[in-house]
Amino acid sequence: MERKTISVTLDDNKKITFETGKIARQANGSVLVRCGDTLVFSAACAADKPAEGIDFLPLRVDYQANFSSTGKTLSGFIKRQGRPTESEILVSRLIDRPLRPMFENGYYNEVQVLSYVWSYDGVNSPEPLAICAAAAALVISEIPLIKPIAAVRVGMIKGKFVVNPTIEEQKESQLDLLIAGSEDAVLMIEGYCNFLTEEQVLEAIETGHKAIYKICDALEKWQKEIGKPKKKDYLHVLSDALLAEIEKTGGQELISALRIREKQKREDAQSLVHARVMSSLLPEGQPAKYTQKDLEAGLKAVSSKLMRQMILDEKVRSDGRSTTDIRQIDVEQSILPRAHGSSLFTRGETQAVAVCTLGGEGMSQRYEDLEGEGTHRFYLQYFFPPFSVGEVGRMGAPGRREIGHGKLAERALKAILPSKDKFPYVIRLESNITESNGSSSMASVCGGCLAMMDAGVPIERPVAGIAMGLILEKDRFAILSDILGIEDALGDMDFKITGDNKGITAFQMDIKVEGITISIMREALEQAKHGRLHILTKMLDVCPAYREQMSAYAPRIETLKIKPNKIATVIGPGGKQIRAIIEETGVQIDIDDTGLISITANDLESIEKAKAKIFGLTAEIEIGRIYTGRVMAVVDFGAFVEVLPGKEGLCHISEYDFSRIAKLSDYVKVGDMMTVKVVDIDERGKLKLSRKATLEAQPQVQAQSN
Repeated sequence: MERKTISVTLDDNKKITFETGKIARQANGSVLVRCGDTLVFSAACAADKPAEGIDFLPLRVDYQANFSSTGKTLSGFIKRQGRPTESEILVSRLIDRPLRPMFENGYYNEVQVLSYVWSYDGVNSPEPLAICAAAAALVISEIPLIKPIAAVRVGMIKGKFVVNPTIEEQKESQLDLLIAGSEDAVLMIEGYCNFLTEEQVLEAIETGHKAIYKICDALEKWQKEIGKPKKKDYLHVLSDALLAEIEKTGGQELISALRIREKQKREDAQSLVHARVMSSLLPEGQPAKYTQKDLEAGLKAVSSKLMRQMILDEKVRSDGRSTTDIRQIDVEQSILPRAHGSSLFTRGETQAVAVCTLGGEGMSQRYEDLEGEGTHRFYLQYFFPPFSVGEVGRMGAPGRREIGHGKLAERALKAILPSKDKFPYVIRLESNITESNGSSSMASVCGGCLAMMDAGVPIERPVAGIAMGLILEKDRFAILSDILGIEDALGDMDFKITGDNKGITAFQMDIKVEGITISIMREALEQAKHGRLHILTKMLDVCPAYREQMSAYAPRIETLKIKPNKIATVIGPGGKQIRAIIEETGVQIDIDDTGLISITANDLESIEKAKAKIFGLTAEIEIGRIYTGRVMAVVDFGAFVEVLPGKEGLCHISEYDFSRIAKLSDYVKVGDMMTVKVVDIDERGKLKLSRKATLEAQPQVQAQSN
């Protein structure tokens, strides 16, 4: 196969190169994408025909960031990369979400897309390149992707939008937006920002889509040049006759079922209608006109059509709300007496029990990625048990959906956290979904914010989240606030936005159809703002501010700052000194490279003891300063006084008092406390102390040595 290459140059002369024909030539499509020295490889393969009984697209997308791409291996015992990390799962989802709606309708062949980071330069992000590589592999293959898609990252640095910012630029950015789409439309966005306005978010989306257009245009030309003919032999499209017969047989009953307000009763009624339509169109003992699989797919399509007509024509939804109404919101704080902070957040038939746990540095979440190893001081873990939707299911490791929902809520709340200097705790949030009927991730944002406030985390800007939906039919559309599960499943858009009355902290959008314009997005953002503020008001009615007093069961943490060159003194040879302090006081001590020390204990007395010892080890003796210390030894010519832990000096007998003393032991003994002034420090560091000097001046600063 002949090697073929194309290049696309974006803003600031950032060049992206696509190459095929050199690697993995037996795959249906394979592409190597390069930007700088970051290289991402993707291969796409599809089964020759669909499996028996399949009525959906079995698409599997996996992304792996090889540590060898940076000349490293995993730090653990096993050096082979195995189960995907959380970050790899999140990128796999980012690749999957814009690709899935772009396959031909009725294509049910199994498809697998694998992407690997083979070289990483620490400058150019691999995530948008992975989406471009996966799309390009499908574009030039015979797998029926409707049209090319591409992705870019958009940052905002000093008020200016930057396409595909470098890793260093991202650290300064107020925005982290990953956007994917086709030449004509945006298909997926995932963004996190520091309270940007709706207009700034829209401008960022427009900036990103202009860059996407350039890449898609190049891929379309590449497809015409080297792409294989699309294989559509097994497309399975429902006939108009089938849909008409289903609507004739059960349409009116379906309309009635769709108008039932309670989720469980609505689903039960729909099941009865489905069963009656099945028995009518699949009579026992008679030749079947349609297959069961087609009837099930047809019932879903007809239900979608009827629900969409009801919303567009009547502006009424299944639960009786208008397009802008928010379901009833109930908030209950401190529901778990031993938890550091807890909240029960209920919105309609979606409910989350959020729990906040506070701790020291040892509670941090460790991670390892291409940038190196580190810890997260704040993390949110999302749990979605089967009972939340009234089902029986498997329990085990979290799935991709749970990881994705948890990360969205976590990053939405990260923008409101206090600095480490103000609040030195590590914060862990749990979101336990106990009921679900639409946007449990946004319930996690609301519940998580309330649980942190209940725990006493000093949050000055509480935020709320809302999920928006869309029904789009040619020139007609309806934007839906606070969508139900059925509206998510049968609608055209899932748009989640978090923030307060002045700005946005996170937004995520998935679109199933092309045609979503910037004007529609603008209207959706404005409607979302009203809904978000309604929810936030309900939250603040119950919890207007964070708790001033933390839970009695939460640990106490205090911090102090020492000079970095004193870190070794506190730690001691082989950690001997710091272990001794921990054993004696019962605290937990963590020191970072800047000299910031966090001391964690269950009581303040232990913290004060540890602080005094650290202060004694790190404080520098100053000439002219007055100290109160313990007498360690008494000899004929004077007394040795420990002015700070481990630091002694001599108070000569002549410096004890103004009057002449014959025998110092008549006046002082070992263990006595003596106030002395440092009058000199010689070149060897020996201290010359004077009690007599303190009798002339009142002590201004004292240090206790125990």
